[in-house]
Parts: sequence; structure tokens; C-alpha cells
Amino acid sequence: MTRIAIVTGGIGGLGTEICRQLALAGRRVIAADLPARSERLESFRTHVADLGDMIRFEPVDVSDFENCGALVRRIEQSDGGADVLVNAAGITRDTTLRKMTPQQWQELMRVNLDGVFNMCRHVVEGMSARGFGRIVNLSSVNGQTGQFGQTNYAAAKAGVHGFGMALARETARKGVTVNTVSPGYCDTPLVAAVPAEIRAQIIEDIPVGRLGSPADIARAVCFLAADEAGYITGANLPVNGGYFMSF
Repeated sequence: MTRIAIVTGGIGGLGTEICRQLALAGRRVIAADLPARSERLESFRTHVADLGDMIRFEPVDVSDFENCGALVRRIEQSDGGADVLVNAAGITRDTTLRKMTPQQWQELMRVNLDGVFNMCRHVVEGMSARGFGRIVNLSSVNGQTGQFGQTNYAAAKAGVHGFGMALARETARKGVTVNTVSPGYCDTPLVAAVPAEIRAQIIEDIPVGRLGSPADIARAVCFLAADEAGYITGANLPVNGGYFMSF
């Protein structure tokens, strides 16, 4: 039986690698993302071309509840429903709280937190009815530690794990697990844009001495999305090179 996986933010840096790893694990993957500029979508298709029809793109705006519902219904009609959901869509709107506008707060929350609700709300009933589901939500090390200039982002990412723990309790007896992966600093365009001296200090503070790779994160997601991971739910798996350790 081929499991069907939806990955939001699926054509981004982390999302593309998550799609690849899930497809390599035998999942048929829907990379769900905003309708993209043609060059961005073409780049994504080039990166996954070797996997043939195991990955396809579907447009979605995770901040729009009805749009998420329409995506899930299309997948139910074409593929029989989603077995795996990875919520990887996210944005930043960094600034100190003194300078943050309500728009910067609300835009981020609509994508990073409301988007998790919107997608989970539409898939959880079908997963529960079928007796199987794997939901993996991407948080961040900064949702655990906080970060200067990221009150909105840190609040949303902390909220992602709180949401996941509560939903895990609701679905545990129905064969549906809900877990969180909290990436640390990774070698992505977002981190590459950080000034060199700040980036060097970040790497210095990471015990393993390097930035993470998208593959590091994708492997953790695939572990939690596996059929065999049914006894893990409500967990937060930090993948940060030891940057943050807690009891």
C-alpha cells in the first residue's frame, strides 16, 4: 500500500528535501505551496525529476482555511486521502517588539500557526476514520529558546508544539500520531543571508561545529512519519547539532 503524504511549504529549501526523502521511503508526495513563480517551480521540479511521478505539486495558501479544505478534498478524490501531513510552511517578519506592527504579527501567525490548524483540521477526520495518520509539524529551536527580534516567530513556533501535544492526546487511540521537529540553524538561503560575522558566531555556538543540512531535518521527519513510529506521539524532536539542550 502506497501512503499519500502532503508537505506544505513543499517547494522551499527544507520542503523540497522532505518531499524527496518521503518519496524515497515509498510515499507518494504532494508538495503543497503557494502558486509559484515559474522559475521557482521549475527549480523544484528539476530537483525531484529523478523521482518521477512520486512527487507532484499542488497549489495552496495555508493561511486560508477554505483553500486548505479544497486541497484536501482534491487529494481525497484523486488519491483516496492523506496518510501523512508535514506542516513545513513558514515565514519570518523579524523586528523587535517595539517596532513590530500588528500586520507583521498577524501575517506571521496566519501562516506559521493558523496554517497548522487549517491543514490539521481538514485531514484529521479522514485519518481517524481510516485508523492511520502521521502528522509532523515543524517548529524551531527559537520556539524553545526565544530569539532577539522574533517575538512573533518564537511565539508561533512554541505554539506549534503546544498544539501538537494537545492534538496527539485527541488522536492517540485512533492510530494518528502528532509530533514536532524543531530544526536548528540550517544551510538555507535564509541563513546564508545573515551577515558573515554573525553566521560565524552562530556556527561557533553549535556544538557539532556546523550548520544543519535540509537532509538532517528531512531524515527526522521521515522517521516520525514512518508506519513503524506508531508508539511516538506528542514528542518534540530537536535537530540542532546540540545548540539547545534541555531536560
